[in-house]
Amino acid sequence: MKSNPRNIAMAALVALAASGAFAAGNHAGGHGHGEAIGKPGVAAKATRTVNVDMTDGMRFKPSSIDVKQGETVRFVVTNSGKLKHELVLGTEKELKEHYEVMKKNPEMEHADPNMVTLAGGETGEIVWQFTKAGKVDFACLQPGHYDAGMKGAVNVSKAVKK
Repeated sequence: MKSNPRNIAMAALVALAASGAFAAGNHAGGHGHGEAIGKPGVAAKATRTVNVDMTDGMRFKPSSIDVKQGETVRFVVTNSGKLKHELVLGTEKELKEHYEVMKKNPEMEHADPNMVTLAGGETGEIVWQFTKAGKVDFACLQPGHYDAGMKGAVNVSKAVKK
């Protein structure tokens, strides 16, 4: 295999996926979804819809979202800007690691259930079940966007036992 940027990126992604660094993704070979941030949801079981707007001002609106543990949420994500943006759910560590790979390989394309990538004017969705209480981060990992502050958090409150 030649040492070109694409091959290096793929090797890095295979290593990250094998190490479990992408707990919510399947970037290389369909590895399972870790429970760190939840799991892909079933659209028919979504209990509510949250609209999220991505702007060329490098912001998500809203940037803070409250959900309950066990809740399945449909995120309807709109890119109201002209630049390509994405919303990726993950832990802060996973997002930072993924962002470093994206900065080195900006042409990299991928599609996982914990993310949506949209050109300007497009709308897409993510259906996600939040299985654990705590914070789930989200960010745009397009080069320069994370550094500009394009990030937010889903605050997952602990389920009340009946």
